[in-house]
Amino acid sequence: MDLRNSNLRKTFFQYLIASFGGALISSIYSIVDLAMVGKYQGAEGTAAIALISPFWNVIYSLGLLVGIGGAVPFSTLRGKSEKSKSNEYFTASVIAGIVLALITWVVMIFFDRQLLLVFGANETLMPLARAYIYPIKFAVPLFIFNQMLSAFVRNDGDPSLATKGVMFGGIFNVFGDYFFVFTMDMGIMGAGLATAIGQFFTFLIIITHFRSKLNTLKWVRPQAILHKWKVIITTGFSTFFVDVAMGILTVFFNRQIMKYLNTNALAIYGIVANIGTFAQCCAYSVGQAAQPIISVNLGAGKGKRVRSVLRYSLVAVAFFGVFWTVLSLSVPNMYVKLLTTPTDELLAIAPGIIRKYGLSFLLQPLNIFSTYYFQALMKRRTSFTVSVSRGAVISGILIYTLPALFGADSIWFAMPITELVVAVYVVINMRRYTRQLPGLA
Repeated sequence: MDLRNSNLRKTFFQYLIASFGGALISSIYSIVDLAMVGKYQGAEGTAAIALISPFWNVIYSLGLLVGIGGAVPFSTLRGKSEKSKSNEYFTASVIAGIVLALITWVVMIFFDRQLLLVFGANETLMPLARAYIYPIKFAVPLFIFNQMLSAFVRNDGDPSLATKGVMFGGIFNVFGDYFFVFTMDMGIMGAGLATAIGQFFTFLIIITHFRSKLNTLKWVRPQAILHKWKVIITTGFSTFFVDVAMGILTVFFNRQIMKYLNTNALAIYGIVANIGTFAQCCAYSVGQAAQPIISVNLGAGKGKRVRSVLRYSLVAVAFFGVFWTVLSLSVPNMYVKLLTTPTDELLAIAPGIIRKYGLSFLLQPLNIFSTYYFQALMKRRTSFTVSVSRGAVISGILIYTLPALFGADSIWFAMPITELVVAVYVVINMRRYTRQLPGLA
């Protein structure tokens, strides 16, 4: 597909549908894990899954680091018709992905208990958390490779294949959850096993791209590989940190909730965090749809097409923001009933928590999409500022100061306030950089 000359609206929505399908399935099977375990083992199982979420965030983010980080210069060079140089970034990204996968694999196999303690596990939740991640340990490289390869496959003109891979793996995960958790009576370990096997099937489908007629990804000897790794890391860091931030925030929230509140509140946070994962994945889908088109057209000097993609993207993130906010405000206990075996205590406290935290979903998609937009424009510093501010600095300060100053329940306003402050910064810089696009004069 020629992204420099194709029908822009048709191309964008084709990419968006493909990316959204993959993001939706990813969210669904994480929710299914939570729901199955919650039904099988109650609030403790739900809380254990909440504790484990930082593992996912780190693993996925490493794949995005080398995937998006390499795909942006890859597509920009394609826009300049420099195919050979673009494949140097593909090769450098694969090598970096292998190194990161091996390091992560070793850490998770030998230091899982220590990591869970850092994430806030207590003696009650530790056995459940370790049982869940036990089968996942052996599939860690697949999680990284799938994210990395999906980014390049999308940028190589085959967005639907990445979606097919995620969908097949996700469908297996959904049915595998029920089979292993309930039929085989494996409980929380069964959910982890289904997730691991699902990633294997996803990988098998994605690599079929290299045998297709659409494939232009080639293994070449990269020149100045250390420089390319620097470009990959600095370009991909913001997207990397968006996912890492979820893990950081989970640790912050877990510790503060256990300090000021209780296990029931932690279980509800696990639920609302998974709702947030849905909203966040919607934002991912817009960013992943827009990035290849923006990068190629920026490289080709076609600023008007970049601006049009931005306009379509903003409509999409506005829709997702309103949708998730309204849903969280109107039917908060629906999530509790779907995702766990509710007690009277959970149903009593859930509406207040979900409605307060849910206000953050209004601007979250815009802020997350902006990291992809700034990356595609090669505005790495601005993208970095957005990611770190919402994912650690502003949010972290609020998570620790609000309950100390205004009481325990004020912690749920930390993310709405964070997203509002960051959104102001995003809008200002989005307007500034868009005016500077080539070909608009």
